[in-house]
Amino acid sequence: QVTLVESGGGLVQAGGSLRLSCAASGRTDRLLTKMGWFRQAPGKEREFVAAVSSTGLNTQYSDSLKGRFTISRGSATNTVYVQLNSLKPEDTAVYYCAASANGRSYSQTRFYDYWGQGTQVTVSS
Repeated sequence: QVTLVESGGGLVQAGGSLRLSCAASGRTDRLLTKMGWFRQAPGKEREFVAAVSSTGLNTQYSDSLKGRFTISRGSATNTVYVQLNSLKPEDTAVYYCAASANGRSYSQTRFYDYWGQGTQVTVSS
């Protein structure tokens, strides 16, 4: 079993930035081929934000968020970050870290095996 723990959420004014972190623990001897971020606003479905390969070389972003958000893998293999810039009130959501040992679709929730509990990001206008 792999446990994911997110941190870095909080309250920020519109135009501000946050950096979210996610660390995996447990059976991390199993290569986490991809790690990603999703978000879910109240009353909405969980949506893809960004994902990155185990090497950090391959990334994928939601088309609507690319340019403002940047994902990266940490120096420790099983850590992942997402830098959120130019935040807008509509970015308010719970942000979830996800990971999987399979290399299939980066953007679909059903291809992720492990999920964190989420961290709240609130952007005030």
